[in-house]
Amino acid sequence: MSLLGNIIWLIFGGLPAAIGYFVGGLTLCLTIVGIPFGLVSLRMAMAVLTPFGKAVVPTRGGQGCLATVFNVLWLLIFGWGIALAHIVGGLVLAITVVGIPFAKQHFKLVPVALFPFSYKLE
Repeated sequence: MSLLGNIIWLIFGGLPAAIGYFVGGLTLCLTIVGIPFGLVSLRMAMAVLTPFGKAVVPTRGGQGCLATVFNVLWLLIFGWGIALAHIVGGLVLAITVVGIPFAKQHFKLVPVALFPFSYKLE
């Protein structure tokens, strides 16, 4: 069932989201300072491609000082906009009964979009 959900997800909105994460990650990787953020964005692009069958889990080993600083920078610069896009997408999809499973996937991606150095999708 997760394969079918992932295919439908890609057709109706997951692919543009993944392309956005991928292009943003490549753009951030062009600068030396943006490489950590670009790598996280590329990881999120791969996670957005197949959200069904995955769970959001905190990273093992806790959150260190550097991850905290990166999370704060990410939240202020990129995270709030990405999370808002996932929330709006989820609300739009939640209007119909058929869209509710896809809305849940958008809402599942909100904490990862806000604090990508603290969460991962497994």
